[in-house]
Amino acid sequence: MGELTARHPFARALTVRGHEIRARVMFGPHETNLGRGRAISDRHVAYYAARAAGGAGLIVTETASVTADDWPYERAPLAAECGPGWRAVAEACRPYGAVLLAGLGHAGGQGSTACSQSVLWAPSPVADAASRELPAELEQPGIDELVAGFAAAAGTAVAAGLAGVEIDAGPVSLLRQFHSGLTNQRGDDYGTDRLRLTRQVLAACRTAVGDRGIVALRLSCDELAPWAGVTPDHAAEQVDALAAALDLLVVVRGGPYSTTAYRPTAHTPPGFNRDLTRRMRVAAAGRVPVVLQGSVVDADAAATALTDGTADLVEMTRAQIADPNLVRHAVAGQPERIRPCILCNQVCRVRDNRNPIVSCVGEPRSGHETTDPPVDPPPATGADDPAGDPGRRRPVLVVGGGVAGLECARVLAGHGHPVRLAERADQLGGTVRAAAAGPGRGRMVLLAAWLEAECRRLGVEVETGTEVDERAVAAFDRAGGAVVLATGSASPTPRPVSGAGTVALDVLDVLRGGLAAVPPGEIVIDDPIGGPIGVGAAEWLAGAGRSVALVTPDPIAGTLLSLSGDLAPVNTRLAQAGVRRAARARLRGVGAGRAVLEDVWTGERREIPCAVLVDAGPRRPEESLYRARAAAAGPAAAPLPRAGDCVAPRGIGEAVLEGRRRALELLAGESAPGNARAGATGPSAMARAATR
Repeated sequence: MGELTARHPFARALTVRGHEIRARVMFGPHETNLGRGRAISDRHVAYYAARAAGGAGLIVTETASVTADDWPYERAPLAAECGPGWRAVAEACRPYGAVLLAGLGHAGGQGSTACSQSVLWAPSPVADAASRELPAELEQPGIDELVAGFAAAAGTAVAAGLAGVEIDAGPVSLLRQFHSGLTNQRGDDYGTDRLRLTRQVLAACRTAVGDRGIVALRLSCDELAPWAGVTPDHAAEQVDALAAALDLLVVVRGGPYSTTAYRPTAHTPPGFNRDLTRRMRVAAAGRVPVVLQGSVVDADAAATALTDGTADLVEMTRAQIADPNLVRHAVAGQPERIRPCILCNQVCRVRDNRNPIVSCVGEPRSGHETTDPPVDPPPATGADDPAGDPGRRRPVLVVGGGVAGLECARVLAGHGHPVRLAERADQLGGTVRAAAAGPGRGRMVLLAAWLEAECRRLGVEVETGTEVDERAVAAFDRAGGAVVLATGSASPTPRPVSGAGTVALDVLDVLRGGLAAVPPGEIVIDDPIGGPIGVGAAEWLAGAGRSVALVTPDPIAGTLLSLSGDLAPVNTRLAQAGVRRAARARLRGVGAGRAVLEDVWTGERREIPCAVLVDAGPRRPEESLYRARAAAAGPAAAPLPRAGDCVAPRGIGEAVLEGRRRALELLAGESAPGNARAGATGPSAMARAATR
């Protein structure tokens, strides 16, 4: 793999039970919703194979329930149905040398009865903090069945060609529930010895996988509930007691009151488990290799953790969803080529009732490997390389330098097309760069910066401070070029303000302009969306010492953040920052230093002070150029293809995906209608694949 590879910390092989882990980077188990029924599907196979091809040394498949009564979410795998799928994953990953483990577990009292229509089982009848459902106490016959289920699943996994299993005792697991005083209030031996069940499971799995099979454990070492839960002190004792039975230990945190602490957003600093992992590594005393988990998303930080004694391996799950080739780029000495993970949890966190497919806002092909065509061409091979054929190069003008335009330009330039990208602002990044202001949102800039760097590396002609009008578009079109519009969004329709004493501002203008753009006085942020921008602006302004009230029609601020796991944390942060939250309220008037609020249920009105109104409501598509071109070209002309917010202002993921789709349609050599409002992406096979 070359001299650079041999020197990189990722590439120092680690042998576990006779299995050589060639790279010390792990792709950990996580919900994907890729299953068909409760089996491992062909989509799983392609998903894991992409990470194996990208250099991952150790891959743990999505945690499978070991008994049929455990059905924690609709597409949760069931180990009894996973044998053929595990075998297919093993065969697909074998050429790349990745070591594969089957994730095995049982959610216990943190499961769901919606699919199983069966009682939940737990150590004790303690209602779950999230679902509020009361489980039944697991009795000895059920315990025996559970242990047998783990053993049978482990045997199935190794028979399918996997190297072993990882047992889940993490934040959402029955085994952790037995470990914890929060949920284990038993008076029998499983209460006095809370590790007893875990030891039985580990012993049964060891017998099932044999001498060469790997038995790993994902262990919650801090439930963040010190009044009764597992603390790092308890966990050190647990690690000491279990180390001899393990081949690998993955240190995690979280429990019934803190499940979102397991894979949090960027408001929690990356690598947050470093100290916890070091302590557990000391407790293990060299008897078992230890894995660092916890927002490990930066290659340099991960390499440091391997060299400074923090851990023996690093789990970089979300980072490899964002870039399947992370390890290969790192060991080749090209860390700048790694597409960054911005820790937003917007589309990689999929355990919710919508059943979305796992993906990434910056890498839309993740999770869709079987349906979306590859975007990046293979390395040039000479005259036969299509990207090097001058006859297939068509000039393209991309208007707009937000993430939609940048992704479109990147893909086209990577396939050899001469691309000019024109942006009216003085810097690239669009809404993403503006929205990156405030605590925990700075990582968003990394994606925009990476896209810009890739465009420049690929030779895109980038122009900032450049306004493109209809005449320039027509001239480019007459010269035989293609044009893609990614002109972004415009401010909402201005709010009427009566009298003096109140100023109305758009939230993105506030974020772009900084604190100097906000006049003095009481600030009211009207947030009818409940997404990250309104609450982010409130947190930022309050953190700067401003007096802020946040108005929302929902019962709780930032309601859409439940999808990313940040709902409870953001409301905690808002309260700590002193933000006054006016819930279940709509803004009905503003002026003369006051805002009129109306209760959404009763219609009762009240007034609050308001010197500055910040509008965080829906924006408008910036379609002036689109309409001007359509009017000049006439009804017979095909409309210009558009991508991102200029179609309908939405999120970063939709913008990147649509920028990529427009590029793929052009690469397919067809004139796509670009009418995204009608859902059209062009009739080509490539376009149909990109549409999912």
